[in-house]
Amino acid sequence: MVALALTYDLMKRVTADLYEWSLKKVPDDTKAALARAVESETNELARRTLGIMLKSAIAAETRGTLVCSDSGVPVYFVKLGTGVPIQGDIKRGIVDGFAELVERIKPPILKHVTNPLTNERGYAGRDMPIVTWDVTGEDFTDITCSPKALGSGRWAALEIFSFPTLERIEEYVMECVLKAGSQHCPPVVIGVGIGGTFDHCAKIAKLATLRPMGSRNPDPTVGAMEERLTAAVNKTGFGPMGTGGDTTTLGVHVEWASGHGFTPVAVCFNCWINRRTRARIHADGTVERLE
Repeated sequence: MVALALTYDLMKRVTADLYEWSLKKVPDDTKAALARAVESETNELARRTLGIMLKSAIAAETRGTLVCSDSGVPVYFVKLGTGVPIQGDIKRGIVDGFAELVERIKPPILKHVTNPLTNERGYAGRDMPIVTWDVTGEDFTDITCSPKALGSGRWAALEIFSFPTLERIEEYVMECVLKAGSQHCPPVVIGVGIGGTFDHCAKIAKLATLRPMGSRNPDPTVGAMEERLTAAVNKTGFGPMGTGGDTTTLGVHVEWASGHGFTPVAVCFNCWINRRTRARIHADGTVERLE
């Protein structure tokens, strides 16, 4: 295979497409989880609410409209394969791709990029879009887009403990869940990061939310924690959009990293839309849509 360059133009096009797709399509595994929840939910109002969510997801995908008016802010995770040469300013390509999308997307998106010092809103801003870079030895580049909106973004939290027990970690997760209540637009996907450093813990918590629905951490201790937390969250009774019932979360995903004696624990949420799109740019220049 002849390795072609990962160019500015290619990065601009692919990242803009990923953001637009994420606003108009609920991931297939999330729609399937919502359908299962409709069947298992025992609260009639909650069951109707889940049904409305599922119909809304299908309607948006069919009509090419936004699933939610809060388009959030653009967030990307890029894994650069060292087998693909880079040509041009691909970081600028992401910025310019978002700017061009703002001009052409139908229906238009609202101004959610906010200056935290002045509260002035717009489409551009410092460090926007937010991009996390990683490097692999592959002959392709993977790009994931997961926009973050107000409802789910507001309630993320992190605390640093000293040698916490598993029980204390789970208590903290539930404290965050109870504080959020139903304000993060449940049923949510919950990501939990344990260990590492402050910044790395927050990163792996976010990455945990991007895992396929229904997946379990292969570590038996962590997998068992995921099962306990999922059951506990759904016993809170908040239910879909606060209507009550059995379905407050579609799943709790936990990731961990080694660290020091201080142990950060991060908790973050994805709302019921669970925005997540992913594409792979191969070394021959072809683009494969994965999610």
